[in-house]
Amino acid sequence: MSTAQQDAQPVWHGEGVGVADVLNALGEIRYKFARAEAGDDEHLHPRNCVMTLIGIAPTEAQEKVAKRTTQAIALQHPAQAIVIREEAPVRGRHLDAWITTDVRRPELACAVECELITLHVHGKAADHLGALLDPLLVSGVPTYLWWLGTPPFGKRELLDALRVCDGLVVDTAQFDEPDNSFRRMAGMLKVAHHRMGLADLQWSRLRPWRESIAQFFTPVDRRAFLGGISELGVDYAAAGPGNRIAAALITGWMASALGWKLRRATAGADRVVAAVYEGGGRSIEVDLRPVPQNDRVAGEVSAVRIAGAAGGTFRLSVMHDPQRRNARGTAPDSERRRGDTAKVLLTLLEIGDSEPLRHVQQLEPDDEVALLLELLSTGTHDEVYNRSLAAASELLDRF
Repeated sequence: MSTAQQDAQPVWHGEGVGVADVLNALGEIRYKFARAEAGDDEHLHPRNCVMTLIGIAPTEAQEKVAKRTTQAIALQHPAQAIVIREEAPVRGRHLDAWITTDVRRPELACAVECELITLHVHGKAADHLGALLDPLLVSGVPTYLWWLGTPPFGKRELLDALRVCDGLVVDTAQFDEPDNSFRRMAGMLKVAHHRMGLADLQWSRLRPWRESIAQFFTPVDRRAFLGGISELGVDYAAAGPGNRIAAALITGWMASALGWKLRRATAGADRVVAAVYEGGGRSIEVDLRPVPQNDRVAGEVSAVRIAGAAGGTFRLSVMHDPQRRNARGTAPDSERRRGDTAKVLLTLLEIGDSEPLRHVQQLEPDDEVALLLELLSTGTHDEVYNRSLAAASELLDRF
């Protein structure tokens, strides 16, 4: 992101205003830009906008993240961005509003103005979403709602607001009471309208794990191993029900893809979750095991182990940076992500009595901009995630 963009000053600001005032100011800003670009002798150029991205920020720190991220995305895709700060120190029940603009001038196209509308609202954002969003939306383009923190799942006001959205993006690694919030989110699959997609930044962070596992079974001579899996183990950092979500998603992904049926699950005194699935006429034992946190973020997956037999034994182990040379100290339980998210995955393949094969994969650090941009570019409708979410929720419901 350019320094100029980070330091950009609002072109309009109003305190104690209504949505109509924001719309009037926005219309005037757009007209002045279009008139200036067209000149006196040309017709106004059509406005270019490919989507509306709305960020809901519960805190001041999250508001800064939302503004920084939406502006960075607008550098690559002409968009209208709206950031709503809930529980803001606003007097009365009106709004405090800011409009910031960024102009890009492609070499082979007309200049594009992207707007960032920041709204501070009184009380919970969900109570105002319907009235706030509908007048501000750009017709004919997708609308994505990115909720930083924990959405009020099950609240009718949220469902009403989502009826005008094409996708809801969350980060289950940042949920308050993550165990309960995760279950309530899974329930949305049954009540949300069919056009709305549901996306999770934590699911995107698990993509390297899913790819490493899938690659093991990709060669034709290994396909039979899929039906011979008898053990699955997932290690995650720090004990506690709220830290099991990523491990449960990995399990749910495999169970839903391979048609496993959950038969029973228990959580022992040592916080290890032991589950038994059934698939292809055989039982699959699953263990979700907390490990000492050390320098890892609470809930972070640290290892996945898969074993079985089909014409010979096999074992696959994927470990997250076993040496961890770039440790940054122990993260508090409340911290779900750390700034340095560079990953190294070490994969060990053991087939029969042959020598183990090793593969080390260095991954680029991820951040909200990269993850969110990837989700928006590929779409938030992901049936694989939906099935994995439902299977993971079923597992967590058993104890």
